[in-house]
Amino acid sequence: MARTSTAADVLVIGGGIIGLGVAWRAAQRGLGVTVVDPAPGGGAAQVAAGMLAPVTELQYGEEPLLRLGVASNERYAAFAAELTELTGLDTGYRQTGTLAVALDSDDREELRELHAFHQRLGLASHWLTGREARKLEPMLAPGVRGGLHVTDDHQVDGRRLATALLAACTAAGVELRRTEAVELLVTDGRASGVRLADGDELGAGQLVLAGGCRSHLLPGLPEGVLPPIRPVKGQVLRLRIPPAYGPFLSRNVRAVVRGQHIYLVPRADGELVIGATSEEQGFDTTVTAGGVYELLRDAHELVPGLTELPLVETGAGLRPGSPDNAPVLGPTTLPGLLAATGHYRNGVLLTPVTADLIAEQLATGRTPDLALPFSPDRFSPKAAA
Repeated sequence: MARTSTAADVLVIGGGIIGLGVAWRAAQRGLGVTVVDPAPGGGAAQVAAGMLAPVTELQYGEEPLLRLGVASNERYAAFAAELTELTGLDTGYRQTGTLAVALDSDDREELRELHAFHQRLGLASHWLTGREARKLEPMLAPGVRGGLHVTDDHQVDGRRLATALLAACTAAGVELRRTEAVELLVTDGRASGVRLADGDELGAGQLVLAGGCRSHLLPGLPEGVLPPIRPVKGQVLRLRIPPAYGPFLSRNVRAVVRGQHIYLVPRADGELVIGATSEEQGFDTTVTAGGVYELLRDAHELVPGLTELPLVETGAGLRPGSPDNAPVLGPTTLPGLLAATGHYRNGVLLTPVTADLIAEQLATGRTPDLALPFSPDRFSPKAAA
């Protein structure tokens, strides 16, 4: 027979950095919180490079997402400092800035247009000539034609962040159930709990679905409550910069090579992360020879000297992409169930603001204005009409 517990105020389904961030902030507001996940602290953050780049990631038509990203980025220094003070763990947060560069005249014109767009929105991005870009980063290829320097786009180490959030949750009294939620329980038209793989049933006053690209696949979830969240595969490489090399790159560097976006993120400990492919391959996380080759080839065009560095790790993760590639945040049409998923390429960036917004909703019952454009019901037929 199933054993039933109803002790939690909040049950978070999914223990990646989004779920852990929500759990931590909710617990700080005095709520009793349980997180259900077979391996809390895992997920896409274990592979992500950790660029905090709301400005250089910006695409046309994404102004609401920009506002959300900038708000999260502005919170990151305090968020990381609070985690470190509480746990004694370094999150790898660094205020490095980001340099986006062009390798040919077409790319330069595209960057010029992006710079003009930034200027119209009042964003702080500065145009550089190729020579000025290479003066900032001498390891760049001689053929770099120009660049955008964005001083407020930074970085964090997703793996360190996950470890710190897990420790913070433990310190805040969050219960961790290291098993899988196999069914959402609905009672009298309201989300009331979950059934676990071990047969237990957990009840809670409110539930938060933070299961990444598997969020909409939870058995028992009524049809239409959550849009499909597709997995988008990203392959990533990790190189090591030997101490004898001295300074290699001092900030995040990104470019478009052969129409593909590539970025290089240098860590303080000498790690250099290169990413990432973008592949619609379902739930496959295989690292392929082609993916590794393309990343190294394109990175070599950007920074030729990196081919001498040791390749120490390859990996692939799954970004959770919503139908419009923006996050799905807040109350769903099923009473008692909130969503915190669909962050696509911005999961690490949006962790602080997502945690704050969802925790506020849980504690007060009010949806903050910043979250309104990302409501789950924007995909309903009524919203489309």
